[in-house]
Amino acid sequence: MKAVLCKAYGPPESLVVEDVESPTPGPGEVVISVKAASVNFPDVLIIQNKYQVKPPLPFSPGSEVAGVVKATGDHVNGFKPGDRVMAITTYGAFAEEVKTDARRLLPLPAGMDFTQAAAFGLTYATSDFALRDRGELKAGETLLVLGAAGGVGLTAVEIGKILGARVIAAAGGPEKLAIARGHGADELIDYRQESIRDRVRALTDGKGVDVVFDPVGGDAFDQALRAVNWEARMLVIGFAGGRIQAVPANLILVKNISVIGVVWGAQAERAPVLISSYLSELLSWWEAGKLKPVIAKVFPLARASDALTALLSRQYAGKIVLET
Repeated sequence: MKAVLCKAYGPPESLVVEDVESPTPGPGEVVISVKAASVNFPDVLIIQNKYQVKPPLPFSPGSEVAGVVKATGDHVNGFKPGDRVMAITTYGAFAEEVKTDARRLLPLPAGMDFTQAAAFGLTYATSDFALRDRGELKAGETLLVLGAAGGVGLTAVEIGKILGARVIAAAGGPEKLAIARGHGADELIDYRQESIRDRVRALTDGKGVDVVFDPVGGDAFDQALRAVNWEARMLVIGFAGGRIQAVPANLILVKNISVIGVVWGAQAERAPVLISSYLSELLSWWEAGKLKPVIAKVFPLARASDALTALLSRQYAGKIVLET
């Protein structure tokens, strides 16, 4: 089979495509024939040795996949060859076949194609875990989503609305903001033209927001921290903006602000059953038409490097997906 390989740590262009042996499932494992795999920011970090998960070289990046079960190991119940499935794998998905723990699998709902399924799991599960578990977002509160047109940002907009929050979406440019509006955002901030801090204060009559969902970091975090309500929760998802911010403790102190880390992948590693429990409800929301994944661009597997570069450009709204 063909696989995209990281043989030495480096940028996306350092990846190579080579023939490797097909995996064999062990007890409790399955092998999936990959139909689609989505591209996420942790994929960029893991090939540069900047991610908390550090697989031995060489390895294939790719953290979520959709495809067909090819083979099952001993003690696998509920799945058989030919089943259409999705899985969050942490790495290994940028290949024609991937082996993973059967507990990570979920069956695809009728009507969900492989491309949609590959783009669904990680971003929606991250946002759901962040907003409901870590941020304890309540109906009637105000949620600020930074990077609101990105793959994970759009899912936070949708889930925030489902949970009954007033959602303020911040993104760069009118085209991206229009997409956020189409997915439920109540208010919009173009941070290329406006100050996040000043605009949030104006939209909330000076009170500030209750929860900040931040996959961007850097300057965006700094501004948002100065536009929050009493006992606000700052959810740190990632640093797509490129700068890891230093958090001034005095600002946290004066408003009883909580700065909370959100690492869905590591949480799922510790408790794989979380994957199925979170995603099962999210998939039911998709079936009810409440969630609508946005596919920004599709690349063939052999162009994984280009797909990761496209992700880093931050010019696309929604998810980027590889297809085999």
